[in-house]
Amino acid sequence: MLFLTRLPHIAFDALIRSGIRATNSAKTDMCKELKCRVLKLVPGIANAGPAKQSGTGCKVRSWKEILSTAVSVLKQGNVVAVPTDTVYGLACLAQNSEAIQRIYEMKGRNGNKPLAICVGAVEDIYKYCKVTVPDQLLRDLLPGPVTLVLERSDELNKDLNPFTQLVGVRIPDHAFMQVLAQKCEEPLALTSANVSAQASTLTVDEFRDLLPQLALVIDGGPIGDVMSPECRLGSTVINLSTPGQYSIIRPGCALTATVEILENKYSLLLETPDH
Repeated sequence: MLFLTRLPHIAFDALIRSGIRATNSAKTDMCKELKCRVLKLVPGIANAGPAKQSGTGCKVRSWKEILSTAVSVLKQGNVVAVPTDTVYGLACLAQNSEAIQRIYEMKGRNGNKPLAICVGAVEDIYKYCKVTVPDQLLRDLLPGPVTLVLERSDELNKDLNPFTQLVGVRIPDHAFMQVLAQKCEEPLALTSANVSAQASTLTVDEFRDLLPQLALVIDGGPIGDVMSPECRLGSTVINLSTPGQYSIIRPGCALTATVEILENKYSLLLETPDH
């Protein structure tokens, strides 16, 4: 049986107790000249207190400090590079129109190509989208490497994808991203950390050309197997805006498991083009 693995919804305090810490990246020296700050998440002993000096001379920072910094930078209208469960992404506050424009300029992206939003929990989807599928369907697929396209609600910034009434929603299977979205208390606009039409990135080094335009980079280390093309496919994008049907916008990395859930558990039909 195919299935989507995902992390459970975890409270922030539990994440701190789980033993994940953060430290400045070795790439910080390079970014001093670029005015870009790089903070690295690494597994290790829980460290919820102030930054401490490690044996290697690096400042070891807790998740709490990293999250606080990221939230502050985002609320100032900046773009932040973040790790997800699929590829590295660029994030800003979805309700900040200037920050959204900044992402488009940074990527050289066609203004008619939409950005997805990232929220911290399934419950948040209902505020920004008009949900017409069962709640359990959302929970079967999210958190996970899937983007669900739904009709947007009036709560969402009208400058985000103004050319469509639909919006893609992500809850990455990445605990840091889930808590970051919760701490921001509003959705993040999220897209891949690469220049438009170039390959998705699995390490910070792979998008170093974007660093001069970024205020902060959260370095979560390599995502998956950097030598595997399959690891660069990004999330599976599914349109669920038509009742009783689904359509595949991008196959991505989780298509087979996603289709099995949609068809076998919820009896959704693959939407066919009108002739």
